[in-house]
Amino acid sequence: MAAMAGRAAALRGSGVRFRWRTRVAAGGVRGAARDAAGRQDYDLLVIGGGSGGLACAKEAAQLGKKVAVVDYVEPSPRGTRWGLGGTCVNVGCIPKKLMHQAALLGDMIRDAPHYGWEVPQQVPHDWRKMAEAVQNHVKSLNWGHRVQLQDRKVKYFNIKASFVNEHTVCGVTKGGKEIEGALEHGITSDDIFWLKESPGKTLVVGASYVALECAGFLTGLRLDTTVMIRSIPLRGFDQQMSSLVTEHMASHGTHFLRGCTPSRVKKLPDGQLQVTWKDLASGREDMGTFDTVLWAIGRVPETRSLNLEKAGVNTNPNSHKILVDAQEATSVPHIYAIGDAAEGRPELTPTAIMAGRLLAQRLCGQTSDLMDYDNVPTTVFTPLEYGCVGLSEEEAVARHGEEHVEMVCLREPPQLVLGLHFLGPNAGEVTQGFALGIKCGASYRQVVQTVGIHPTCAEEVAKLRIAKRSGLDPTVTGC
Repeated sequence: MAAMAGRAAALRGSGVRFRWRTRVAAGGVRGAARDAAGRQDYDLLVIGGGSGGLACAKEAAQLGKKVAVVDYVEPSPRGTRWGLGGTCVNVGCIPKKLMHQAALLGDMIRDAPHYGWEVPQQVPHDWRKMAEAVQNHVKSLNWGHRVQLQDRKVKYFNIKASFVNEHTVCGVTKGGKEIEGALEHGITSDDIFWLKESPGKTLVVGASYVALECAGFLTGLRLDTTVMIRSIPLRGFDQQMSSLVTEHMASHGTHFLRGCTPSRVKKLPDGQLQVTWKDLASGREDMGTFDTVLWAIGRVPETRSLNLEKAGVNTNPNSHKILVDAQEATSVPHIYAIGDAAEGRPELTPTAIMAGRLLAQRLCGQTSDLMDYDNVPTTVFTPLEYGCVGLSEEEAVARHGEEHVEMVCLREPPQLVLGLHFLGPNAGEVTQGFALGIKCGASYRQVVQTVGIHPTCAEEVAKLRIAKRSGLDPTVTGC
């Protein structure tokens, strides 16, 4: 399902299986042998072919279980479709990182003359060629996932799933339902990676990491880009670092409309989009014209079409996410939820993959280990990348009190590091390494006793000596 890393349904207890029933439309559904009512039984039925769902399915199959994956992608309002693999592979991490890299290469070309390379001052960028390469890579990953399922004898159904009761799920072929209505104007982040032509002058509505990442690579590709922010950027992240991210973007050409919300989008005779917005502080209205309006205001899990109430599965009425316990179990003991669909879980591919594998291993009696959701590292791939692991300053102060927190580590010995926040090139690579130390309970003393690799950006972490509360200038002026 789009916007979901994976959901898993299984039965505890030996000899009991989960029943899958296909409601067939014209042309039928090819599948394994079924009874006269079109029913098939599985040890594990996974709804959602995203990172977590596929990891769980492949792990369980490898451990000898009969497994099926049911996955169907609802087209975006603009009709964009994609294949197996979920958000990350198709409209998230992978295409985003490739376009981010394309933008970074453009910056390197512009810096090259300072290193003695004779290159033209104006080097054009071909959006169509980049998009084709990105899309071909994504399609190769779609195919790879299908081959892996086939190799592990996991049955794959490209149809929508819906609960009949707590032990039975039925499917309807994709010809049975399409999205009713579509946004008249604008695209989403699902569409930007599949555009054949350059989006041109773009308004990005939203301040999430997806919004800022898209705005960052669009600016890097020398497209006129504006970000409209209603409240604060990167909510949930360290706000000092968030401010540094947007300040860097602004200094490198991204425009920001702060404290504004869009009220109207009108298509002009020349094809441009006229956007009217309201300044929340003054109440005044303003407008501007753009070639593309990109909505990046968050995802809603696709749980309402599952008829979870028929199975007795409880969800959060506001977020529509599935309520789970530490075992990933829902209110029905043999139905589980992992990844983006589960309430309170990080919406990150690596956590969904690990949670899926651990769930499969527990169901197969291979381990009792639970997924540890503390100190999960992540990186925002804005032009100047922002990597973090552990608590933000705001979270640390709220949890331990301002008098106990220094440099996002405890002031009292042994000064355990509570969080690390790094803004700079290759932030993901830097943060991944330090994440292990924090996971192992690193203290501030151990960090500063670590010898840095010179000259690198990462060595600055081991050289931290100035506390924020001191008011001293932390600018590095020498080795």
